[in-house]
Amino acid sequence: MALPKYDEFYRLVLNALQDGKSHSMKEVRNSIAQTLHLTEQDLSETLSNGSSVYAGRVGWAKTYLKKAEMIDSPQRGYITITPAGQSLLASNEPITNALLAKLSSAFLDFYRLQSGNSTSTQSDSGNTQISTPETPQETFERVYNLINEQLADELLNDVLNQSPVFFEHLVVDLMKAMGYGDGLVTKYSGDDGIDGIIHEDKLGFNLIYIQAKRWKPDITITKPELQKFAGAMMGPPKVEKGLFITTAKFSPKAKEYATAQHIILVDGKKLTELMIEHGVGVSTQKAYLIKRIDSDYFSDDN
Repeated sequence: MALPKYDEFYRLVLNALQDGKSHSMKEVRNSIAQTLHLTEQDLSETLSNGSSVYAGRVGWAKTYLKKAEMIDSPQRGYITITPAGQSLLASNEPITNALLAKLSSAFLDFYRLQSGNSTSTQSDSGNTQISTPETPQETFERVYNLINEQLADELLNDVLNQSPVFFEHLVVDLMKAMGYGDGLVTKYSGDDGIDGIIHEDKLGFNLIYIQAKRWKPDITITKPELQKFAGAMMGPPKVEKGLFITTAKFSPKAKEYATAQHIILVDGKKLTELMIEHGVGVSTQKAYLIKRIDSDYFSDDN
């Protein structure tokens, strides 16, 4: 099933605490997972940084409910429901950010501060309307991905506007940035492409045959082109592994053939992703660090 948004966990968190006892966050997450009949696949969904989507959304639900004074934290790692939370749970009203803002001025102040007032508006009736489907981490990731998508488009356009010789250096630089050994361009193909051989590691063990085509993004590379590439891998020298890099795209049959022949395909989209990931042709404008509590620092052993 699709995981609920963080604000859809509000009532579920309060339900897990309705006995009035203190519960660890692990207990709360397990209780909610059982209530929703979540599968291992549901629970294993992660953001790009590896953090759990489920744990993150339940965690932010806890944070917002605590800011609204619906739950309290009597000791580190444990939470309990407050009288205000019990009343809210008994009301059976849909628990939304707007309702929390109405019931708690502390929550409204907190929410306005962390959202920059961008999602708080006034309805015709004069009530504060607050709407957001994402946790702050999810918003950060979405914006981060959007920035990278825009960067990738610009990057591919710049690559296409360069000379074939530049493209040769780009491919070699990318391979080295990814940890491969020295490479050698064996010939220019005459169609804005190169043939080359690169060592699989810096010590020179094993060779990888490379073909790179700087073609327009709307061109589709078909199976016959891959068959010619596989033939070239037979040598001399004979090479067991192949890497086909292009600024264009591959047909489905070309992909199937490449898989059977142990040829790795890198299209224009993947090329720009690798360039961004390994810092080739891009520079860091600003870095953001997301920090969390160091539980070891606050452990009883210190």
